[in-house]
Amino acid sequence: MYGLKCCSGGGSVQLLLRSQNIIKHYNNLKLLLFLKNKDSVSPFDAEEYESALWLLLKRSQSEDKTVRWQAVKDLASNHFWRDYQYRAAAQAIDQRTAIGLARCKDVDLRFFLPPPPLPKSKDMCSLEEELRLLLAALPQTGFDPCVQYFTSLALRENSQTIAAQKGGLWCFGGNGLPYCESLSAVPADTVELFCLQALVQHSKIPTHCDKIESHGGLQLLQKLYQLRKDSAKIQRSIIHIIGNMALDERLHSSICHAGWVSVLAEVMKSQRIMDSSHAARALANLDRETVHEKYPDGVYLLHPQCRSSQPIKADVLFVHGLLGAAFKTWRQQDIEQSADEKELDVEDEYSECWPKTWLASDFPMLRIISVEYDTHLSDWKAKCPVESYRESIAYRSSELLRKLRAAGIGDRPLIWMSHSMGGLLVKKMLLDASKDPEMDSIVNNTQGIVFYSVPHHGSRLAEYSVNVRFLLFPSVEVKELSKDSPALKALNDDFLSFAKDKKFPVLSFAETLPTRVGRMLSLHVVPMESADLGIGELIPVEVSHLNICKPKNKDSFLYQHTLKFIQETLARQLRS
Repeated sequence: MYGLKCCSGGGSVQLLLRSQNIIKHYNNLKLLLFLKNKDSVSPFDAEEYESALWLLLKRSQSEDKTVRWQAVKDLASNHFWRDYQYRAAAQAIDQRTAIGLARCKDVDLRFFLPPPPLPKSKDMCSLEEELRLLLAALPQTGFDPCVQYFTSLALRENSQTIAAQKGGLWCFGGNGLPYCESLSAVPADTVELFCLQALVQHSKIPTHCDKIESHGGLQLLQKLYQLRKDSAKIQRSIIHIIGNMALDERLHSSICHAGWVSVLAEVMKSQRIMDSSHAARALANLDRETVHEKYPDGVYLLHPQCRSSQPIKADVLFVHGLLGAAFKTWRQQDIEQSADEKELDVEDEYSECWPKTWLASDFPMLRIISVEYDTHLSDWKAKCPVESYRESIAYRSSELLRKLRAAGIGDRPLIWMSHSMGGLLVKKMLLDASKDPEMDSIVNNTQGIVFYSVPHHGSRLAEYSVNVRFLLFPSVEVKELSKDSPALKALNDDFLSFAKDKKFPVLSFAETLPTRVGRMLSLHVVPMESADLGIGELIPVEVSHLNICKPKNKDSFLYQHTLKFIQETLARQLRS
């Protein structure tokens, strides 16, 4: 009798499983038909909408990664649900799905829960004090001297002392706050920016990210972000910190619970390239479902910033030069400014970033990355007066190689794009990578190099004392560009021999117009003979040093010739 019951019970289980499979296949078929014919479904048929939504939400949590990916894609690409359905879905969506949706193009922001309610509003002085208390709770010794420098200043100075010290000797070479040059009233966000600058430095250290999280830093930053919607700089600095913290997968849950996914999804839609790229970097670091690489501080993913089914065939990497940046160096040509004015430029808006728009449109199968590092004409206005040891090409090469390898550079065919001093850094990185077994994949996958006015044999900029500031405090970068620099000659000789041996395709552009440097001086920053590496094609272009990497439009000679080089160099990869 017992055996009969067991047999009967087993049959019941099999029948139940078959029934569940039938229901599952029916629901799947129903969903497919609905998505295919959604435009013809009556807007009053709420049951059909409801059924499709919850089936997709269930699929988004499937054990099958492919099923999850497709469900998230379908959720993001369909915009026919009602407001109450979006709100219900936001409550049911798990962390992994929310991050995936945030990285989908044109996703409806109603899929995301808003950040948690802010605590009762307090005056801004108390918010300033909260930032200082957070900084005080972080380690103060035994790490990078620049982190110590920024932290000590942020803890020592407040809005009252800054206001009291304005205009005095403190402004002359004191603690280096850039705001001391103005005699106007101290803006309310001055100290907050200073504290955030220190927190950015701390967020580069993994163990300090743990401390920021454990002392409520994610919630404090969320509060500051919501209260400072009028300051793009403050909000960008905060997203920068979140992007650094997202490198640690142990912090992902805390970042999501603090409401940052909805914020990042919204910033991804920003028309400001710097803002959207900071958000794209943070979300890519959070998305462990489809992104295998990590993007360390200063490494920005320009394309693809959203999830895509387009397979990536190769990487194109942009490295800026002296006074450059990850975005502004590679914009369209704009009004000519002197190099001195460029250093003081605080404008948030830049013209179109052509690698992110034109190049991504012409070659959607490429991953496009731009890197950023601080450079200075003079140590007088350096952001950190104790960082000179970090300004040498040798140090930057080691630091940047490590970051690029974490970002997956070397896993695919690679083309380097470099402007000015950035080209020297590219040469040094390739030489260094060839001597390191963990980095040699970068060399082996290098398919070509583009040099935009790179001073292979030195720059005339180093010969001029534009003013007292440059005469007394020339930066390490400027010193290394002098024509009589033994290090520069050794670098060029070593790289030339190395590049010939590797048979790297090389394209070089040379400026033919002078660049204004300072108020009264114009010069060819990189003369034609210095821009000539000795191998590859050298093309003179009738532009200045600052505009040699800034095409006027997509039809310009600069862009079209760059495009042709990429197409020819990666011909085999682009065909496959």
